Amino acid sequence: MTGGLVAAGDPTGEGPRVELTRCAVLFEPADPPRAGTVAFWTAEGAPEPVGEPGKLTVLTPDPADPTAVTTRTVEARRLPVRDALPLLVRARRDDGTAHPAAVFWGAAADEALHLVGRGRLLPGISPDGFDAWRIGPFDESDLERVAALGAAMPATARAIPLPEQDPPRLPDAVTLVRRFLDAVADTLPRRPDATGAYAADAPQPAAELRDWAGEIAAVDTGIRLSLRIEADPDDVGTQPLRAVLQVADRGDPGSLVDARALWTPTGGAGSWAGRSDSARTDTSLAVRRAGRVFPPLGRLLDDAVPDTLVLDDDEVTDLLGGGAARLAAAGVAVHWPRELAAELSTTALLGGGRDLPAGSGGLFGDGRLLEFNWQVALGGTPLSAAEMDQLAEAHRPIARLRGRWVLVDPETVRRARQRVLPALSPVAALGAALTGTVEIDGRSVRVGSTGWLEDLRRRIVDADGGSEPLPAPAGLAATLRDYQLRGLRWLTRMTSLGLGACLADDMGLGKTITLIALHLHRSRDPETAGPTLVVCPASLLGNWEREIRRFAPGVPVRRFHGTGRDLDPADGFTLTTYGTMRLDAARLAGQRWGMVVADEAQHVKNPASDTAKALRTINTGARVALSGTPVENNLTELWAILDWTTPGLLGPLPAFRERWVRPDGAADLDRLARLVGPFLLRRRKTDPGIAPELPAKTETDRPVTLTPEQAGLYEAVVRETLEQIRLSTGMARRGLVLALLTALKQICNHPAQYLAEEEPRLRGRSGKLELLDELLDTILAGGGAALVFTQYVAMARLLERHLTGRGITTRLLHGGTPVHRREELVERFQAGEVPVFLLSLKAAGTGLNLTRADHVIHYDRWWNPAVEDQATDRAYRIGQTRPVQVHRLIAEGTVEDLIARTIADKRGLADAVLAGGAAALTELTDDELAELVTLRETA
Repeated sequence: MTGGLVAAGDPTGEGPRVELTRCAVLFEPADPPRAGTVAFWTAEGAPEPVGEPGKLTVLTPDPADPTAVTTRTVEARRLPVRDALPLLVRARRDDGTAHPAAVFWGAAADEALHLVGRGRLLPGISPDGFDAWRIGPFDESDLERVAALGAAMPATARAIPLPEQDPPRLPDAVTLVRRFLDAVADTLPRRPDATGAYAADAPQPAAELRDWAGEIAAVDTGIRLSLRIEADPDDVGTQPLRAVLQVADRGDPGSLVDARALWTPTGGAGSWAGRSDSARTDTSLAVRRAGRVFPPLGRLLDDAVPDTLVLDDDEVTDLLGGGAARLAAAGVAVHWPRELAAELSTTALLGGGRDLPAGSGGLFGDGRLLEFNWQVALGGTPLSAAEMDQLAEAHRPIARLRGRWVLVDPETVRRARQRVLPALSPVAALGAALTGTVEIDGRSVRVGSTGWLEDLRRRIVDADGGSEPLPAPAGLAATLRDYQLRGLRWLTRMTSLGLGACLADDMGLGKTITLIALHLHRSRDPETAGPTLVVCPASLLGNWEREIRRFAPGVPVRRFHGTGRDLDPADGFTLTTYGTMRLDAARLAGQRWGMVVADEAQHVKNPASDTAKALRTINTGARVALSGTPVENNLTELWAILDWTTPGLLGPLPAFRERWVRPDGAADLDRLARLVGPFLLRRRKTDPGIAPELPAKTETDRPVTLTPEQAGLYEAVVRETLEQIRLSTGMARRGLVLALLTALKQICNHPAQYLAEEEPRLRGRSGKLELLDELLDTILAGGGAALVFTQYVAMARLLERHLTGRGITTRLLHGGTPVHRREELVERFQAGEVPVFLLSLKAAGTGLNLTRADHVIHYDRWWNPAVEDQATDRAYRIGQTRPVQVHRLIAEGTVEDLIARTIADKRGLADAVLAGGAAALTELTDDELAELVTLRETA
């Protein structure tokens, strides 16, 4: 190889066949562009027999003089552009064996497909008078990429000698790339069976459309127009605005001149001199096109020597009301003069009087409404009442304000005339003040706040409470960490303002002790004192009672649970479960509560559930939700929690979905965060300074191989159930999909679970069980303790039987375990009497303190990572002194493997709208489902 050219060899084509992507590639332009061909040739042998054979003249090194080149005729194979595209794209993505010229034209093909995919197509007429699509219009980044392609073109990619050139020369690289892009553009929109211009493959004579195509092509001539608006700042009368149209060569920023100069007898000035004819033609086309979107520009073509364009009021109004945007879309920039640059801005201003109402009754309970008015500012300074009146009387698109001309759009005048807006309720006004926007007539506008509403906004957005000192309350038998004191200060401030709150700290950071401290603090104030009702899962009743007796000795605490329960709340704590609350909501609602706490508040994440409805009936002056995972699956869950803590803040659920969730599934997180952030305090264990004493946590995916029995069962279930699914529809199909997924996960666990065997043989039948044995042998030999989570109680019982048979002491906790028995099991494990604790994921995944464990094993995977994280946090929480290792068992090549990747993508997206776990998989197509569940070979 010399000079970047491949020497021509074996012109007879009798050598070995060579794959086309390994050949040198040349593009041969034609008229029309779609008739161009891509030629393949090689020095290693003959190209494989694809396409039309023929001769090709190429530039190659001169054997007698390596520094010179000569023309040579070789054998080649030619393909139409349409047929060559897949080969070129494949060469672009090849493993390094493709010829550099093939790789280059593959990159050019990628660029062409990218441009066509963006709709960069313009109709044109070829030099020979045929219909032809071409690429355009180009923006600046497009031109940069085309130029970069040209600069990177190897000589072998354009080794076609220019005709009648001595010595032989290569064609211009950028020109050749542009012609190839046009060939692709002229090929793709056509169909072999189509007829007529711009549709048929065959060349269609269309010379009569040349003028029409020329006008359309004016957008891509290289001419760029800009409209400069002028006004006399010293004229205090009715002087209209003037406009000057300017023209520039896109490739020459210094070529900006008044468009009228191109019509002068001298033919222009500066960099335009010597090319006035083409410049005038191109400019005329561009002005004619711009005149279609803003008709006043068309007047420039009516005068022999165009002068400054005078705009009347209607034309200025049109320019302000959308004309400038239309011109910008047509490639014409509009520049307003400096003296008009100070814009009038409008803000929807909320007023709340001077004094902040106290308590929930003052803020939300008395039916008051807040004033809501438009405020107009000039250069950031609000207009006075007299100036607002002056603006309201304006009937022209420009007005004199404060001794200067000001552009005035009709919408601003309308707002100055109708200053008063419908009043808002305090909670709606607070939401608007927090987000800084409000919906008016279906549009989002800026909003500001004044008076006590602004004071309230400032107070609640300060999560740390600013300079408000708040020591730990008397009677608390504990020392609060700094972040717990900040949480207490935040909760005190929010509840004292009559606002609810959600403390969303990670599991194990001490939400319980923070709430105990809050109760003690509120008990000192007669206005906030009163009994606290705690609603929690049954498994947490004992934990709450122990923590209260430990950290607030002397404070009454009683359970409202079980048969024969009696409700006699003292000024202490009453503990109940969500199930009991649902059954006895009327009795609980009949009591006066100083505060209601919903622990593990994700239990009421479905706002339509009876449990959520019952909770809303219990009246109180302070509502606090506790949840380490306020969003497990979607934003509706966050709405359900915050609409209980602060009713009305997020509006009705349908309106919340419409406003905060975009159709593509991504939420406007920035605005939503400003709205909900003050009402939700979220701290993580990994945050700096939160829990520095926590040891390390290591998470590991443990892949296992299915046994032959498991693989056989797996494939048989997939084959049989997929056939049933293909023949079903609607709910029946969804049920079959869920049944399939459940069956496959059970097979991955152990064949005995899927087959529901009564006296199963367990050893040697499950890859997971064998790995579990290995893990536990290592853990127990080192004196460790393990939590083993599974979502299936039946599998947990099989594990209990198997491990007991091996002489390993275990205990099992599941949803049917009585409350008193749960507490006993937890105490025995924490005391070190039981080294392995088997747990049902949903029944034991929250609330329990199991820091005796230094290993957590997820025997099977739940659909949601938040649920798994909560389960892991039973061991990884405040009080843990040893590093925690998390093991997730995953059956390779199965649906578990793919679900694990989905969970990995889903983790950390709690603030986005996520599909609802397994339910989302029921909506997969038959082919997508088959792809998901088909057993794959693993390395």
